[in-house]
Amino acid sequence: MTILNRSLQALGALMLLLAASSADAQTLKAVRDRGVVNCGVSQGLYGFSIADDKGNWTGFDVDFCRAVAAAIFNDPSKVKFVPLSTGERFQSLQSGAIDVLSRNSTWTMSRETDLKLNFAGVMYYDGQGFMVRSALGATSALQLDGKKVCVQSGTTTELNLKDFFSTNNMKYEVVALPTAVEAEKAYDSTRAGATYSPPTCPVSMPNVSRSATRLITSCCPT
Repeated sequence: MTILNRSLQALGALMLLLAASSADAQTLKAVRDRGVVNCGVSQGLYGFSIADDKGNWTGFDVDFCRAVAAAIFNDPSKVKFVPLSTGERFQSLQSGAIDVLSRNSTWTMSRETDLKLNFAGVMYYDGQGFMVRSALGATSALQLDGKKVCVQSGTTTELNLKDFFSTNNMKYEVVALPTAVEAEKAYDSTRAGATYSPPTCPVSMPNVSRSATRLITSCCPT
């Protein structure tokens, strides 16, 4: 199975530090003049970017944002976290609403060429898999023919799900939700018997009963 790059996109921030072009230099100047780095993160993914009830952000992606701020200002606190949905993330980067995007997003050639984004490097390697209800008795993704599957809309994961069922001549009913939180709620409310995502996502779902679920790695290309 091809490994899915769960990566960090940046239209400027790492390139900012290198100042490799005039556009990057202008972005760096704007950040310095502003006195803070605007860093796009997810709307809440445990272990990567999550805010507590006091607005304090923690996680792997959050730490990267602070590292960028430390490199520019010698102060990791000079960062503004901007929570973004999958539909907002790239538009915010293109419009300049954020300086760097540090959230779960797959590195693809089309996103670089069509969206004119610069992927600075791979932050995290992940795969694809199903989280299924133990009651289904499924031990293989090939046993999910005809099942309802939750997935986050507007993602490469949604496309990979379609490819998997098509390649294996299987049918399924998709329950596409705009955010990972909504997909979790739909799955937990039994609207679907399975949810499809990078394996780190279901692991990061705090409200799903672990005793009633199991993870199945899919064999679809990612």
